Amino acid sequence: MLKIGEFAKQTGVSVSTLRYYESLGLLEPSQRAENGYRYYEDAAIFKIQFIKKAQALQFSLTDIKQILTTCEQGNPACLTVKKLLNEKIDQVDSEIQQLHEFKAELEKYRDRWSERSLDRPDIPKFCSLIDEVTTPLSNDDSAIATSLTTKRRFS
Repeated sequence: MLKIGEFAKQTGVSVSTLRYYESLGLLEPSQRAENGYRYYEDAAIFKIQFIKKAQALQFSLTDIKQILTTCEQGNPACLTVKKLLNEKIDQVDSEIQQLHEFKAELEKYRDRWSERSLDRPDIPKFCSLIDEVTTPLSNDDSAIATSLTTKRRFS
């Protein structure tokens, strides 16, 4: 049995993350001492390794909880994993399509602005090129940008 600090060291996951996983129902200590200490069996290491591998495939903690619940109910989880993976692929395909459309829009601006002269410094504008933009980013485009930024940050 490992105390939470030792368990964290062996798994490479912080104590606060382990507690967070516990709060989500992803992980349960094997035993709790009267003083509140959490103790984990070696088998819990495999669960953490599974969670990390699933996260590497961009499965959310909600997805992972669904997979683990399927296992805990005595059912094979591979069907759930395949379903979630297909949903993830569809989502990525959609994001790729939106990114291609957004790239084409950016290229149109680039081409239109390629021969434009620079703004005069005495005109009180930040940049007349941006002033020409007729529509702001749609919600879908900003969601993609946010999603990509988030993925890069956590990768």
